[in-house]
Amino acid sequence: MRQPTQGAIDCDVHVSVPSVGALLPYCDDYWRDQFRIRGIDRLDFSLTAYPPNAPLSGKPADLPAMRAHLDRFGLRAAIAQCLHGSMALHSEDMAAAFCRAINDWMRAEWLDAEPRLFAAITVPMQSPDLAAAEIERCAADGRFVQVLVPAMTDMPLGRRFYWPLYQAAERHGLPVGIHAGGMFRHAPTPTGWPSYIIEDYAAQAQAFDSQLLSLITEGVFTKFPGLTVVLLESGITWLPPFLWRTNKIWRGLRPDAPWVDRAPPDIVRERVRLTLQPFDAPEDAGKVRATLRHIGGDGMLLFSTDFPHCQFDGDRALPVGFPAEMLPGLLTGNAMATYPRLAAALRETVA
Repeated sequence: MRQPTQGAIDCDVHVSVPSVGALLPYCDDYWRDQFRIRGIDRLDFSLTAYPPNAPLSGKPADLPAMRAHLDRFGLRAAIAQCLHGSMALHSEDMAAAFCRAINDWMRAEWLDAEPRLFAAITVPMQSPDLAAAEIERCAADGRFVQVLVPAMTDMPLGRRFYWPLYQAAERHGLPVGIHAGGMFRHAPTPTGWPSYIIEDYAAQAQAFDSQLLSLITEGVFTKFPGLTVVLLESGITWLPPFLWRTNKIWRGLRPDAPWVDRAPPDIVRERVRLTLQPFDAPEDAGKVRATLRHIGGDGMLLFSTDFPHCQFDGDRALPVGFPAEMLPGLLTGNAMATYPRLAAALRETVA
């Protein structure tokens, strides 16, 4: 049966650059020549450790497929993320060139073609200064409503090294979306490199746990009071024990980080949002309600389908047992509050 998603905002859909060659029209002369001379234009540069036909890899969506998805669910809007291999490059300049081309490609090939689509800004995390410059460049286009960063980075995201990025994002009312995946600098588990996809996949929750703790304790939420962080494809069941344990330890070690002047759960509930998919709670209405109660804050969850990746559940996009009274916020209200640029654009279309 079709879920009641008419007019909803999908906060996590994916588009993929088909090849480096597709980006050449959006590169300047220098990088167009460099990509051709080095043979890079013949590569796909996809950001995945999984084989092409593995279920977790999903299938890339073209524009007709994306429109069909928007129509199928009656979506008012969707926010597209583009995960790309440039995140794993060691060259700051090449990564920045890729990000410029990706964002211009996103604008021309997707946003101009489909008015219901909005996008996240892909940035070179190798250099926060270059990332901030790319945010400044793209911010003039109100259809970019978020900044996209990976969950596994060179160092914890709370470190001051990354603060120029947060400053630019806050200035333009852009939430920072932390998406599952990484820069492939370090092993995905604290004890080293795993052997199987399931280990890498399950370890993503540890990455979100560590990054959220870093953002809190390093003082990012204090330094940038207007910044919102969205956890994309993080799951949700890890969050209640994280909140309990972090709060307990903070109470005993408050002098270690005096700038954390409120209980961590209060900070998280005010400043952090999570997308719905993959919803990893049991298919039991009582347990779903208990999990959401432990998280607290009806405004924390954002509707998402993860189309066209493997977590996309088709007509079961809404979890079994999800409280009906939370649906208006989940489907539209929370996204409108989280993404001010998106809300402004949608209000203009109504007017």
